[in-house]
Amino acid sequence: MKTNATFSTSSLSQIPRGIWALGLVSMFMDISSEMIHALLPVYLVTVLGTSTLTVGVIEGIAEATANVTKVFSGALSDWLGKRKLLAVIGYGLAAFTKPVFPLASTVAWLVAARFLDRVGKGIRDAPRDALVADIAPADLRGASFGLRQSLDTVGAFLGPLAAIGLMLLTSDDFRFVFWIAVPPAFIAFGLMVFGVEEPLRHKEETRPRLRLSDVKRLSGPFWAVVAVAAILTLARFSEAFLVLRSRNVGLPLALVPTVMVVMNIVYALAAYPAGLLSDKLGREGVLAVGIGFLIVADLILALGQTIPLVMVGVVFWGLHMGFTQGLLAALVADTAPPELRGTAFGIFNLIAGLVLLAASMIAGALWDVYGPMATFLAGAAFTVVALTGFLLLHFGSTAKPEPP
Repeated sequence: MKTNATFSTSSLSQIPRGIWALGLVSMFMDISSEMIHALLPVYLVTVLGTSTLTVGVIEGIAEATANVTKVFSGALSDWLGKRKLLAVIGYGLAAFTKPVFPLASTVAWLVAARFLDRVGKGIRDAPRDALVADIAPADLRGASFGLRQSLDTVGAFLGPLAAIGLMLLTSDDFRFVFWIAVPPAFIAFGLMVFGVEEPLRHKEETRPRLRLSDVKRLSGPFWAVVAVAAILTLARFSEAFLVLRSRNVGLPLALVPTVMVVMNIVYALAAYPAGLLSDKLGREGVLAVGIGFLIVADLILALGQTIPLVMVGVVFWGLHMGFTQGLLAALVADTAPPELRGTAFGIFNLIAGLVLLAASMIAGALWDVYGPMATFLAGAAFTVVALTGFLLLHFGSTAKPEPP
C-alpha cells in the first residue's frame, strides 16, 4: 500500500507544470458552468414550462455545437502551431457569455447563451487536449490526461455544491445563483492567458499546409477508438437526464444539484488513478471496466424508484466517466501523429457531438412517451453494443503509447 502511494505521489510530481495549469483552468471554468448547468434543466421545466423533449433538444444542440466546432479549431491549431491562442479565445467567449444566463427572460435567450457558451467550449477543447498531449511525457500520458480530467471534475462538483448552498440560502433564487457563477469563469480566462505557456517546439516548427487529405493519415486504431466512443455516446446521453431522474423520484428542488456533486466527486476521484493504471497495465482493460460501469448505472437508474437507489446509479455513472473519458483522450493521442493531434481530437469530438445530439433527442423522446425507465434501458442496450464492439476490435494492442 505504501509503495502504491509513493508511486502515485512520485508520478504526480513528474507531471509538468503546464498540465497542472490547464487543469486549474478547467476547474474554475467548470465551477462556473456546472453552477448553471446543474440547475438549468429544472429551471427550463419548472420556471419556463418547457417539455423534457425540449430540454433534450437544447442540450443535444448545445453539445453538438461544441463538438462540431472542435474539428475546425483542432485542425486550425495544427496549422497555426499555436494551440494556446485558440484556447484563450474559447475560454474568453465562454466567460463573456456567462452573464447572459441570469439576464435571460425567455427560452430563446437561454438557447442563444447555451449555444455561444458551447461554441467557446468547441474552440478551446481540441487545442487544449492537444496541448496536454504535447506537454505530457509519453510514459505519463494517461496520468496527465487523468489529472487534468480530475481537476476539471473537481470544479464540476464544487459548482453544483455551491449551487445547492445558494439555492437553500436564497429560497430557490435561480438568477442569483447564475450571477454568482460569473466570476469563476473570468478567473479561468485569466489563468489561461497568464498561467499557460505554449510548448517551445510549436513556436519553432515550420507551419504545415492545412489539407483535407491529412485525414487519410489517421490510422485504423484511431478510427476504432472513434467507432467505440460513438456507440458509447448513444448510451451516455446528456447528464441533464440524471438531474431529471432525481427529481422524478422525489429529490427536493434545492437538493437537485446533489446529483452532479455526487457524480463528479466519484468522477474526480477515479480519473487520475484510471489514467495511471492505463499507463502501466494498458488502456483496453481499464476502458472495458469503465464501459461495464455504465451498464450497471443505466440498469440501476432504470429500475430504481427511490432516491438512494438513484444515487447509487449516479455513483456508477461517475465511475464510468472516470474510467473512460481520460482514457479515450489518451487513446486519441496514442493513435494520432503528433502533428495532427489537433485534427484528431477535433474529428473525435465532432463525431461524438453529432451522436450526442441524436442520443439526447432519443432520450428525451423516450422519456416523454414511455417514461424514464425506457430512457435508461435503451442506454444500457447501447452500452452492451459498445462493449461488445470494443472487445471485438482489439485495437488496444496497436494503440500503445509512442516512445518518448
